[in-house]
Amino acid sequence: MISICYDWAMRTLDADAVEAFILVADLGSFTRAAAVLNTTQAAVSLRIRRLEDHLGRRLLERTPRQVRLSHAGARFLEPARDLIAAGRRAAEAVQDESLSLALGVTHHLVGPGLPRLLRQIAVRDSGVTLHLRTGGTRALLDRFDAGELDAVVVLRHDESRRGGETLLTEPFGWYCAGDIDLPPGAPVPLAAQPEPCALRAMAVRALEAAGLGWREAFVGNGAAAAGAAASAGLAIAPLARRAAPVDTVDVGPRLGLPALPGREAVLHSQVSGARAAAVLRRITGAFRAM
Repeated sequence: MISICYDWAMRTLDADAVEAFILVADLGSFTRAAAVLNTTQAAVSLRIRRLEDHLGRRLLERTPRQVRLSHAGARFLEPARDLIAAGRRAAEAVQDESLSLALGVTHHLVGPGLPRLLRQIAVRDSGVTLHLRTGGTRALLDRFDAGELDAVVVLRHDESRRGGETLLTEPFGWYCAGDIDLPPGAPVPLAAQPEPCALRAMAVRALEAAGLGWREAFVGNGAAAAGAAASAGLAIAPLARRAAPVDTVDVGPRLGLPALPGREAVLHSQVSGARAAAVLRRITGAFRAM
């Protein structure tokens, strides 16, 4: 029988170490947890090792392929969440004013991982009102320039504006239901957005450079619409990996389609104030970990 004196331990635990443990447990990865915390994998490992030493119990079982909760870690997880939540409520109680943050994210980067991103934000910043807007890069930048958005995460194309902070390079592929097949010489059935669309243009250039024909099989507004057509097997959609529906696969290698170049995801921000800047750093860290 495992026994941990939680009443004593909770009064003396390092909250940063407890938070690191929760993130590793939720994300299943030291690397992803480090991205959310804007620190290094080694720093996260050290925090958790000290936490385990303090409790006298191993909380995580580490193997080269996976990280999972130990028996003691599984018992400790919910009390750990309660501890972090209590600290957050205490901090919020003395805040002079609430914080509102308007963030725009290109729809090309919004996909099945969004709930996990929002959960990581909620764990740390429940007192913040997040106004999330999605749309095309040009429209988001226009709203940012007009002062309607505090920050935007957009894709950088050849004709995009310079500057900003590069968060990551997002890979792209040709996504569709896995059982799709193309007869030899048949044009590629494309699911895309209406012109002008930088991703559509990128895909068409790649096909034409490879000497492959194509046809519009589906035209819809937004990556979600193109992804739905791909899920239904109606057409092949050029999509960012994180925006691809979970029931689709990258059929490009199997069908001999040309590789699509990656694109940088760039943060443009006009956030002011230490608290708002800290919240934005946590959001972008969680975004990197998606």
